[in-house]
Amino acid sequence: MQQLKSALLRTLVLATALGAGLAVATQSAYAQEWPTKPVRIVVGGPAGGTADALARIVAEGLTQSLGKPIIVDNKPGAAGALAVNDLIKSSHDGHTLLLIQGGIVSETPQAYKVNFDPFKDLKPLAQVSRQGLVLVANNNVPAKNLKELIGYIKTKKGGVDYASYATGMRAHTAGVQFSRLAGVEMKHIGYKGSPPGLQDVLGGHVPLMFDAPATSLQLIKAGKIKAYAVNYPTRITALPDVPTFTELGFPELNEVGWMGLWATPDLSPIIQTKVRDLTLQYLNQPKQRQRIEAMGMEAGQPLTSEELTKDLHTAYDRQGELLRSIKYKSE
Repeated sequence: MQQLKSALLRTLVLATALGAGLAVATQSAYAQEWPTKPVRIVVGGPAGGTADALARIVAEGLTQSLGKPIIVDNKPGAAGALAVNDLIKSSHDGHTLLLIQGGIVSETPQAYKVNFDPFKDLKPLAQVSRQGLVLVANNNVPAKNLKELIGYIKTKKGGVDYASYATGMRAHTAGVQFSRLAGVEMKHIGYKGSPPGLQDVLGGHVPLMFDAPATSLQLIKAGKIKAYAVNYPTRITALPDVPTFTELGFPELNEVGWMGLWATPDLSPIIQTKVRDLTLQYLNQPKQRQRIEAMGMEAGQPLTSEELTKDLHTAYDRQGELLRSIKYKSE
């Protein structure tokens, strides 16, 4: 009887091992054939926006490399949650990817109520671009530089208002940080996107705004608004004359934001690696780097998924601490 049990156990172990090996082989074969149909890149932003422009660059590169159509599908709304939900509900076979800012993990879930787990439902595959924030102002603000701006705000009883593209997000908390560090009073006014906020800055309804260079760039270059400083470790290529906050005595304001290409964590590792490598190879071409720099950003770095996730955890903790300090309640 004991010999029979041992034989049955060996048979079961062998069958399990063979089944697992067959499953791995099948998955590997499928991954090698991927893609078997057009790939869709879901974009957490409107057509014509920054994320859309970056997605189309990525789509060009993947189309050239894979020889299959890559479709850009815009799903704006709900601070990116609509696009995330589209990815999660789609088949996790590599035929649906997501392009969205890293803040979808580090900022959005703390600013708004979402129905996904940021660190369990999403995995960054490649960093597509890196960007900072720029402090801009209506041209009627008399200050010529940041030092004068701080002095100007201090003369205003009750301080001044500043705009951001979304309440609870990084452009909001950048203003919180700056006001504390500079010892000035600033009241936040949140908008649903950069365009309406910039419109009110242009019209003089709000004097200041923390914004992404990609949306402010053309207005700055046209002289319609002025730029005081960038919240980024280095000066950005598209605005070489605008100093960093670090240069001006505020080294705490040097945060890097980024756009990335994402998938669900259960996507075949082979496909994950293939998507990442092909994307980074294309973005590293001088022409593509120049296209991204012309939008006020820098091309992404070849960081691994693990390195990107570590960065997101750090950003999540930092953003959470800032929001708690102002007793922010998610909307």
